[in-house]
Amino acid sequence: MIHRIVASKHISLMLICLLLLVCYCTGLIAQDHDAINAPAASSTLHVTHILGFEGVSNNANGDLSIQDRALRFKPHEGSPVQVPIGAIQDLFLGEQDKQVGGKPMMLAKTAAPYGGGRVVSLFAHKKYDIVTLEYLDSNGGFHGAIFQLNQGQGPVLRSELEAERTPGNRVADEATKRNTEETSK
Repeated sequence: MIHRIVASKHISLMLICLLLLVCYCTGLIAQDHDAINAPAASSTLHVTHILGFEGVSNNANGDLSIQDRALRFKPHEGSPVQVPIGAIQDLFLGEQDKQVGGKPMMLAKTAAPYGGGRVVSLFAHKKYDIVTLEYLDSNGGFHGAIFQLNQGQGPVLRSELEAERTPGNRVADEATKRNTEETSK
């Protein structure tokens, strides 16, 4: 009799664990789906300027948008910076994985018994897209800027820039290249 009660408790415990796992995985799938579709709805992306633009401090948060054939970065503090789309030479995408939570998360990992800190570490990371722009200034000088975006926003920015650089707009790109060649000579 006692054996049946213990066995039924184990079965019900396993069913509860399975139910929690299914609910958790469903939530993760829905979260990733929303994160990828959200940036496509708006043309303003909330980013962190790692470095590159003059007059903008490193690690400054702000909004990145495409307006009037220019890529504009408006930091929360400071003056906005813009780069004409025709001056952008290249755009590189990358990914970065950062540990989040700071000291409280570190303390939670060390306080978790029986090696539970490893499990906490699995959930203490966040992925970001890194976008590197190479562009020419008005004098033909070569510059670069690096931005950190939420995961899934890098390809959205690239597709918006490519949409702005239609074949009809290639004339402006060729004029920029000619000015650069003349400056170098």
